[in-house]
Amino acid sequence: MFVRPFRVKSNTAIKGSDRRKLKADISAAFPSLSADELSELVPNKEELNVVKIYVHKGDSVTLYVLHKNPLFFELEKRLYPTVYVLWRYPTILPTFRTWPPVLQKLIGGADLMLPGVVAPSSGLPDVKQGDCCSVTLVNNRAPVAVGTAAVSRDEMHSLGMKGRGVCVLHAYMDNLWAFGDKSGPPPLPDAESEGQGVNGEEYEVDDMEEEEAEKCVEEEQSPCQTVTDQACSGIEELSLTEQEEEKGDKGNEEEEGNQDDQKMPQELMDALLLQCFLHALKSKVKKTDLPLLTSTFLRNHMFACCPSGKQLDIKKSSYKKLSKFLQAMQKQHNLVRVKELTKGVESIVEVDWKNPELRSIKVPEETDVEATPVQDGGEGEPLYHPPEITTLYSVSARLEPLFLDAKKRKGTILQPAEVRHIVTEYVKKNELVDENNKNYVTINPTLCDCLLDKSEYQEVESLKWDDLFSRTLERMQECYQVVFPGQAPIKKKGHIEPIDISVASRGSNKKVTLVKNLEVYGLDPAVVATALQRRVQASSVLQPIPGSKDKVLVQIQGNQIHQVGNLLQGHYQIPRKYIQGLDKAPKGGKKK
Repeated sequence: MFVRPFRVKSNTAIKGSDRRKLKADISAAFPSLSADELSELVPNKEELNVVKIYVHKGDSVTLYVLHKNPLFFELEKRLYPTVYVLWRYPTILPTFRTWPPVLQKLIGGADLMLPGVVAPSSGLPDVKQGDCCSVTLVNNRAPVAVGTAAVSRDEMHSLGMKGRGVCVLHAYMDNLWAFGDKSGPPPLPDAESEGQGVNGEEYEVDDMEEEEAEKCVEEEQSPCQTVTDQACSGIEELSLTEQEEEKGDKGNEEEEGNQDDQKMPQELMDALLLQCFLHALKSKVKKTDLPLLTSTFLRNHMFACCPSGKQLDIKKSSYKKLSKFLQAMQKQHNLVRVKELTKGVESIVEVDWKNPELRSIKVPEETDVEATPVQDGGEGEPLYHPPEITTLYSVSARLEPLFLDAKKRKGTILQPAEVRHIVTEYVKKNELVDENNKNYVTINPTLCDCLLDKSEYQEVESLKWDDLFSRTLERMQECYQVVFPGQAPIKKKGHIEPIDISVASRGSNKKVTLVKNLEVYGLDPAVVATALQRRVQASSVLQPIPGSKDKVLVQIQGNQIHQVGNLLQGHYQIPRKYIQGLDKAPKGGKKK
């Protein structure tokens, strides 16, 4: 499952109630864990993160991470331990042993086949189909893979130890293991192996055993999950040597050092905030603009004054919130006066234009008054061009006789103008234009069957041209065509899904705005979420849409329908008729 890289959707600290629920779920799933061991895995005061990911097949998986190591992963509401947990508590799952050469195949994504299982003297573990189990090597009790039993123990014996034994979900050296500290399995002596004289010092892999290892996983070579030679040829040894581990540790330290260098400290972000604040006051704000909403000042002025190559983010500063930053500017620097003119809404009501700090600041050329404002989509966003959407019509079975002369069969997709032309030619060819009034068309048997209801058969003898065309289009199946710049047209039946904007409640008094179907119009939900986050200064996340593997929705705090509508119509030029839910925007209160 984790052979290929996965995509992280969100990474948040666990809540107190969720922590208690997780501890109860772990206790129920692995009853052999004692209370002390459970407290070590899920400590009460240490930070435990919940990471939601999408694996390459589109499945949604939840990881529980402690000290940068994933401890458990949840798939379809079922908990599985990672190798990091099993190395500390190797006995919490029933275990199947196999030969060390098989490890190479497990790392490549193969399942464990029954011919590769080494049965201990006590017999195979008592498992049922679907039970969670682990895989170890004959010379080490430290598990190297986690999965589910493909069949029960009795079925394994009845099958003559042939076929699939363990469906592997996670293995040592896969991408889930790499998400942690990348440590290796500890040496845990295997008493069973020592008794048989196959301990780690004496064990050697010969050609015959390598051939047996190939047989252990050969049944896994299927189109849905093929273990390539490349995945195995690069692994010449079964475990990392001490030198390789030291090199790996040094490499990890260097990577962490580089990441630390790239992170902007709070002091630098504080300085950038002050710089943008002073530049915005001096070059953007006029006396006539006051009072000025603090949110508008940040969005329209401070962001526009941010130097190129840098990104302004209040949450990465020591202030964390705009209100605290402005309070500091008011009390410590005496630059502005902020007042709450309406309940919960702050505005800048006064600026000290004679302040020495403000007067001494020099506005760089790149942030001058005529500088181009920052785009809503953020840095690096490719220029978006809205698609050209055209309504089309497909010939239905009922109308097929009307289009036979034009050699258009059932299912043929036509432009509205083509439909109008074909109907006009049919009327002229059959001389159906009313001689007394050319605005009317006489109904013949074909038009009667195609366009009239049964109740109209004896009553309607002629139709106006407009009525004739409208009835024809109404009885055809509506389709649509989407053309993105530089791409081939996409034609689909039915109505095009509008971008849906809705508001949902979270908790007692919290609201969030949900935006769906952005992908239909070629919009990247992640880019739109970032643009909205910058506009309204509220957190946004991407969530999967139930029943759809290819679509996600954007969730942003608060009722932001106005801002979403302005972004879609103004910045992305999406016509209003393709946006649903704008009428749910909050209406302004009556002025007293």
